[in-house]
Amino acid sequence: MNELLLNDVTVRWVSVSDMANNVYLVTNRKTGEQLLVDAADDMQAIERLIQAASEDASDPRIIGIATTHQHWDHVRALADAVEKYPVPTYAGADDVAGIAEESGVKIDHALNHGDQLKLGDVTIEAIHLRGHTPGSIGYALVDSSGQPVVLSGDSLFPGGVGNTWKDPQRFLSLLTDVSERIFGRFPDETKVLPGHGDSTTVGAERPNLEQWRERGW
Repeated sequence: MNELLLNDVTVRWVSVSDMANNVYLVTNRKTGEQLLVDAADDMQAIERLIQAASEDASDPRIIGIATTHQHWDHVRALADAVEKYPVPTYAGADDVAGIAEESGVKIDHALNHGDQLKLGDVTIEAIHLRGHTPGSIGYALVDSSGQPVVLSGDSLFPGGVGNTWKDPQRFLSLLTDVSERIFGRFPDETKVLPGHGDSTTVGAERPNLEQWRERGW
């Protein structure tokens, strides 16, 4: 289990399943409001994650469940999570139908680029990153410490963008969105928390953008 402690929020995450999916929990340290991101698998592990955050605020409580994209490995525990925590659900508008097909969960709020979720006084912004799936969403926040954080789903990893299955059009779409909407906007110290594996920063990846473009993946 991992954690990122900031002024306004705590971000905790746990890796689940044989695909090393990351499940994230964002807690507003002042109000206790929490957003669960990507109920990927293993509800028991998710419950342990939630328990680990029990001391991050005086009255911690989940007020929303968000999904980064429609792929099955990111929604295997979504139905169980919604049953346990009957709170509003969020996902990219163009992936809502796919999430319903994969998980049986009808998303309450279909997000478009720039839409906002509120955890008390903390704003989480939806960043549409087209290419890995049509409706892939990154979730971005900026803490009062000045530390930006992007939960990038499967759209950005250490070493490259997400899988676009050797489709040049999808790759160009994803690279363009990542370049403009993450690298073009957020500073080098921005933490990038992906859907699988290790975290990185915008600064660590920025020098490699042209190399990614040249190699085509």
